[in-house]
Amino acid sequence: MPNTKLRRLVATSIAVTLGATALAACGSSDDDSSAESGPANLTYWSWTPGMDKVVDLWNKGPGKEQQITVTVKKQASGDTLVTKILTAHKAKKAPDLVQAEYQALPTLVSNDALADIADESKDAENKFAEGVWQQTTLGSDAVYAIPQDIGPMMFYYREDLFKKYGLTVPTTWEQFAETARALKKKAPDTDLTTFSANDSGLFAGLAQQAGAQWWTTSGDKWKVGIDDAASQKVAKFWGDLVKEGAIDNQPMYTPSWNKALNTGKQIAWVSAVWAPGTLTTAAPDTKGKWAMAPLPQWDDSSDVTGSWGGSSTAVTTDSKHKGAAAKFASWLNTDPEAVAALAKESGIYPAVTTAQTSEAFAEPPAYFSNQPDFYTKAAEIAKTTAPSAWGPNVNVAYTTFKDAFASAAKDKSDFGAALKKMQDDTVADLKKQGFGVAE
Repeated sequence: MPNTKLRRLVATSIAVTLGATALAACGSSDDDSSAESGPANLTYWSWTPGMDKVVDLWNKGPGKEQQITVTVKKQASGDTLVTKILTAHKAKKAPDLVQAEYQALPTLVSNDALADIADESKDAENKFAEGVWQQTTLGSDAVYAIPQDIGPMMFYYREDLFKKYGLTVPTTWEQFAETARALKKKAPDTDLTTFSANDSGLFAGLAQQAGAQWWTTSGDKWKVGIDDAASQKVAKFWGDLVKEGAIDNQPMYTPSWNKALNTGKQIAWVSAVWAPGTLTTAAPDTKGKWAMAPLPQWDDSSDVTGSWGGSSTAVTTDSKHKGAAAKFASWLNTDPEAVAALAKESGIYPAVTTAQTSEAFAEPPAYFSNQPDFYTKAAEIAKTTAPSAWGPNVNVAYTTFKDAFASAAKDKSDFGAALKKMQDDTVADLKKQGFGVAE
């Protein structure tokens, strides 16, 4: 899709609720419109811990040589940051650079808040997996960000308890269901896993693995496919397991969920590459007892995973130093020293493929010291990440998911009806905001 067509499509008429906070001094620190050719002082909004230490490497090295100085301003993440960016942009005071989750990019682009840096990032594309790079182009010829970190999905399981109960690590979802049932027969008070509705990204990633494309374009209209066949298959699969009691139906990240993981009452978790950090806190007593394997597939011939989480570095349209900002964004996410520092200081799993097998990932996470090839496997799995398809109102779809699927899981009712609710609410919102929607 040509860049002009994409902007016309996504910028048709989106309404974003903006806070009343005045952000007159939050944008680029240089207001000289001709400053692109001279020294540049850039502001970067990011929530990543330790980012200031990584940026120091730039300021003392390449940035000093090129007279490009970057200042990090720590921000909240998620919808809070998106709203703050749009508020600042409305006043033409957005920072030069922003950290943005992949699913937030269409919303920011639709508000003309992100610059197209395709010309400045030509050397970066081949350093990322195709499915990862695609998330920053929105399927167009434009490039709206440089990928920073990714969350390829994987299967985590208690290796010792699988052995105790005579279970085999499932390689297909059919085997996964059989494993859940077999465990229930052997240990009725134990669950293979739980279906949780309090993190929309999990279901979105599973649907992505199955081939779902939740937002696509048809001519100059958006087409919503949240209740497509792939998503219906995923919803039915998990809904049936919950209904028959083969798995638990309690949400993640709660004290009871932590206890279940820590005591062996739940012995597996479908998650992403960042799971070791969560398990370290949730189940500290089981360190060294877990193992990681590829996500189960829908058939024996498939080799694909979904993505749960991840973010990018984007340049705003308010920046007076687009070229300089793009140089920094590329350095931050592709330079070996920068990416190694991100891994060390921020604990991220980098999007750039070469870093995934670098010295920074030579050792497994401490929690998985029993699996020396953890990151070798992770790098192989990351290559199989399926393309995603985000739209301008992901927040609406995600909010509906949490409400509709939480009720369905609790009541053990029809997951298909919850999926249709997501579809209907998302379509209704697009129409309300003035977007053309293809039926």
